[in-house]
Amino acid sequence: MTAATVAPSWSTEVPDWKDRILNRRKMVPDLPLFKPVAEKALRVFKRLRIPDIHGTPTFGEVSEQWVFDLVSAVFGAYDPETRRRMIREIFLLIPKKNTKTTIAAGIVLTAMILNERPKAEALLVAPTKEVANLAFSQMDGMIHLDPDLVKIFKVRDHIKTIEDLREASLGKIEIKAADTDVVTGAKATYVLIDETHVFAQKSRAAEVFTEIRGALASRTDGFLMQITTQSKRPPAGVFKAELERARAVRDGVLKLPLLAVLYELPVEVSKDGGWKDPETWPLVNPNLGVSVDGQFLTDQLIAAESEGPEAMALLASQHFNVQVGLSLSADRWPGAEFWQSCGDESLTLDELMTRAEVCVVGVDGGGLDDLFALAVLGRDRETRDWLHWAHVWAQPEVFDRRKDIGPQLRDFEKAGDLTVCDYVGQDVAGAVDIIEQLEAAGLLPVSSPAIGLDAYGIAELLDELEERGFDDSRFVSIGQGWKLQQAILTMPRRLKDRRFVHGASAMMAWNVGNAKTELKGSNYIVTKQTAGTAKIDALMATFNASMLMFGNPEAAGNLDDFLADPVMVI
Repeated sequence: MTAATVAPSWSTEVPDWKDRILNRRKMVPDLPLFKPVAEKALRVFKRLRIPDIHGTPTFGEVSEQWVFDLVSAVFGAYDPETRRRMIREIFLLIPKKNTKTTIAAGIVLTAMILNERPKAEALLVAPTKEVANLAFSQMDGMIHLDPDLVKIFKVRDHIKTIEDLREASLGKIEIKAADTDVVTGAKATYVLIDETHVFAQKSRAAEVFTEIRGALASRTDGFLMQITTQSKRPPAGVFKAELERARAVRDGVLKLPLLAVLYELPVEVSKDGGWKDPETWPLVNPNLGVSVDGQFLTDQLIAAESEGPEAMALLASQHFNVQVGLSLSADRWPGAEFWQSCGDESLTLDELMTRAEVCVVGVDGGGLDDLFALAVLGRDRETRDWLHWAHVWAQPEVFDRRKDIGPQLRDFEKAGDLTVCDYVGQDVAGAVDIIEQLEAAGLLPVSSPAIGLDAYGIAELLDELEERGFDDSRFVSIGQGWKLQQAILTMPRRLKDRRFVHGASAMMAWNVGNAKTELKGSNYIVTKQTAGTAKIDALMATFNASMLMFGNPEAAGNLDDFLADPVMVI
């Protein structure tokens, strides 16, 4: 079934999802389910025993109604006459401790019990085998707690496989790690992907998902189920793509045979710490009071508040599904705390040039396995606020040598904030093109340097600038390390006062979130070394531009005096 053939009656959009979540109404839309199929599956599911609860009760005895709504939709979407499933994918976003893995294990086991396809395979896919084994262990327990299921299924724990012994079926359930080498060629009918958010850190995750969907293409009776909490970091890579896809279906923007059940608060409720209100907790934790302990959440909130922003962000993402905007660490750059509140998505380069009375440029270069970054700072002609825009370039080698950040860089490329170079020098040429654009608009100062450069790795840029007519009075090398102290400490003040406005790009948020401060002597420094393998090139370019803006380029100051400033000299 393609997007074009989704029958209106089977649309899974939930346009009133905000009202539903705020009033604790069911998140599964009303659908024309095949009731006999749904009822039969629900009877099977309710009979399964939960192995890790005292007394091993059945799902039917302890589950909340939202679980039964989900199970009914998954199985009631199957047309027994055409053997076609009207809902092919399920995406469940729910906080920790709401028994998502146990429920999903029960759904997959139910699917195998009711399966009609000979030699059907069910795959349990996760970032690691340890994570996939969680669902496997739950299924193992469910089988051994039911004498009838023991006769049907044989658990081979040493190879993490469950075999269906029925002659008409002879199917199996097995674990697969998130590696294309073991997923390629799989012909699964049912697939469970656990903790999708962790796949963001896998460089080849997109290939894994392509293989899985390809395997399901010829199995119209199968389904793919993803279960996950929010990411501990800003969503990136395949998780960002899958989450945005699910939201688009929920919101009615995209028509696909996908059921998106997303337990997340509206942004207007969760922002500014609104998620800390205990009144909101049951809205996103449907198992609050059952598998989720309210006192535990209270204790965790108290502990996180005492530990700082990093702990708070982790708690918010994992237990309340609040999407993390910045990766905040204990030794973060102070400006990170206020960065998001100063974002304005309408602030493009063209908009900045329209509003600014003067602009300066900061550049941070690097090698083939690094990023090349340019930042433009303008001063608003009316408010005198600083206006910011940035762009980065990457050589193809970055994706081979920095596989851990590859998915995030691809996201920035799609957003238009990163250019992957086709040839060496494209980054330099692209940066100078932008500088020339600012020059042509009369926005660059002439009585003081207009371009601030990191002294390392800029020879090629200097050659390009001189070739295009920029004499050496137009640019200056900016001292790094402690010499950036003014930018490192003053920019956060502007951000807190909201006198620094940026374009709200995910690329810059990532750079800012990666930045760490280090005390050397009496100075706080931010360097690429303190950031480790993460990237802060665009932020360093911004610091370079800030050092020029601090010189008040509007004034016709003496260039020699400017270069003699000890903060500026290398």
